[in-house]
Formats: sequence, C-alpha cells, structure tokens
Amino acid sequence: MKTYDWIVVGGGITGATLAYELVKVGLSVLLLEKDTIPDNATRYSYGGLAYWSGSTPLTRQLCQEAIARYQVLSSELDADIELRELDLLLTIAAGSDPQATAALYTHCATPPRLISVSDARELEPLLNQDAISGALTVKHGHIHPQKTAQAYIQAFLRRGGEMQIAEVVQIFSGGVKTTTTSYYCANVVVCAGGISRQLLKNAGISIKIYFTHAEIIETPPVDLQLNTLVMPANLQRFKLESASTKDDQLWNELGNQLLPPILDAGAVQFLDGSLRLGQISRALTNPHAAIDAQDSENWLRKSITKILPQLGNLPGIWHHCLVAFSNNSLPLIGAIPGNENIHIFSGFSNPLVLVPPLAQRFAQFIHGQTDEVILQLNT
Repeated sequence: MKTYDWIVVGGGITGATLAYELVKVGLSVLLLEKDTIPDNATRYSYGGLAYWSGSTPLTRQLCQEAIARYQVLSSELDADIELRELDLLLTIAAGSDPQATAALYTHCATPPRLISVSDARELEPLLNQDAISGALTVKHGHIHPQKTAQAYIQAFLRRGGEMQIAEVVQIFSGGVKTTTTSYYCANVVVCAGGISRQLLKNAGISIKIYFTHAEIIETPPVDLQLNTLVMPANLQRFKLESASTKDDQLWNELGNQLLPPILDAGAVQFLDGSLRLGQISRALTNPHAAIDAQDSENWLRKSITKILPQLGNLPGIWHHCLVAFSNNSLPLIGAIPGNENIHIFSGFSNPLVLVPPLAQRFAQFIHGQTDEVILQLNT
C-alpha cells in the first residue's frame, strides 16, 4: 500500500492549513476528515482575527506574521476568504466598572479604547444601552472561516495532496486506522480539535489537551444590519478553560462536569447577512455528552435579547461543537515524547490568527529549517 510522508488528521482550519503548508514544502500528504460537510469548530466560528490581542513577545510576533500572511492569502489560495476589518465592540455589563474592565486589556499590543454608552450605541445601533455601563472598541480582522478552510483544502489538492472522507478510530506508529481501512505514513499529525485528546488516549498517549462543548445559534440571511462584532469585555470562556485544567486526572473520567456552564453573549454578521449568536461553553469531559438543545437555545436567546434585543428571536438553528484548548493559552505543537513519529498541532486559543503563521513555520521546521518558536511550543 502507498505510504505517505505525512497523514494529517482533521480537516478544520488547523488541519487544512497544515496539510497545505506540508505539501508546499514538497512532502506527500494525506488529509483525513470524517465529515463530507464539516461539523466542527471552524464551521461555527465567529471568524474573528484578534491581531490586536498579542500580550507577550511571542504572541505579538505571531500576530504580526498573521497580518502579513492574510494580506497575500486570497491571492495565494486563489479564493475569496472574505477578509475585511470590523469594529469589535466589547460590552461592559451594567453595574460593572468601565475603568477596571479597560485595565484588563492594557497588556494587549493594541489596547481597546474605552467609550461611553452613547458612543457604543452610535457604533452599534442595535445595542441595548440599558444593558451596559460602557464598552471597549478596537479594529478587528474578520474572515469566513469555513470558506478559508475550504480554500486551503482546494489549494492543497491542486498541489498534489490527497484527501479522504474517513473517520480515524486509531492512531499507531506508522499510520492510522479508519472505520473502513488503514493508511500508512512516516508521520502522523493530529489536528482533530476537541477529539484530539480521545484519539491520543486510544493510542495509549496521555497529553494535556482539553476541550469545551461550545454552542451557538446560526441564522439565515436577514435584513437587519449588525455594524460591529459584539462580545462581552469580561469573557468567561478563558476563565472556564483555565479553571477546568487544574486536575488533569479528572479529564480521564467520562461524565465529569468540571464547572458550571457559562455564556458569553455575542454576535457577528457575515457578508451574506447570516448571523452567529453565542456562545455557551461547557466543561464536560465526555466528548459525546448529551446536551439539552432546547434548554440551551432558550438560554442563548434570552441572553442575546438582553444585549441585542432585535436579534434574540430571529429564526435560527442551534449548533454544538467541541473547541480544543491547552492549559496555558498556547498551542501544543510537535512530536509527542516517546512517540517521535506522532505529532500534535492543536489547542489554539486564537486559531484563525495563530494557525497560518505556525503551520508555515512547522512545515519549514519539518523541512529542516531551525525554528525557535516551534521548539518553544513543542510538547
């Protein structure tokens, strides 16, 4: 049977980007994705590019590399990824101290600017001014995440990469087993987002990568115009992620709810007029945990209505996916110790920004180029 240089497991933005970059440096690559129509975190992403949010020399460097990468990406991939710039509006809840909230962002490369309730309403007329005490704003990049992943996949295929729709059930030294057959390679890289931990556990590999269950409502195109990308300034999601990783052993026990679920009420509108409203995050250790869709949708709609009254009751469909993260806000990249031909490329807290430059660096590193950034992020 054919043996590939690399098998990439997962066809979301992470796997699609890395597969393309590996082919670009001349390697033979097989990309495996379980769904013909992806049903992953990329599919339900807001599409935001938080270039401004770098808070360390490393993340600021990668944000600058991402800006440069995106400026040429549509041309390189020969596809419209709907790259644009939006005003990000970070709402500060009524009763909260605007100055104290603004202070949380002073470490960012470009700290968002504090504005009054009236200025926030002028920026976003759909906003309920009684629900906020102020807001922060900053210019924010935006793409269509699913179209971007597909653009990477099509460019990957044009360069000679191969792709199969198949669910990987086992990773082993020298290949992977799917529900229908086995494929062989010199190296496997897991880019499977929220199921990465389970796949590696099935191979007898313990690694500190985690996931939340994320939930949103997606609407069809509507006539209402949302001018900004709205999110809460005091995001609870990252606090949930940090707190849920305190005891890694709990993640090896299916059925644990490590913390109560949280909801960060936000919204974004795509160029076709459709909206994504979200999001609920749940720290459930079972990747296949059952969730009460109706109860979740009601909670989402109630919270969105409070901040953006005209959006909460729009027709839409509730969706659920898994979102991967690490225990230190940095991705896990590189060969897994003791399993040198099995690699991980996952756990991105800011994937749409960090994945393109890091995938390019990883491919060049594999091709023999020294890279201190990849070594720093190595598992």
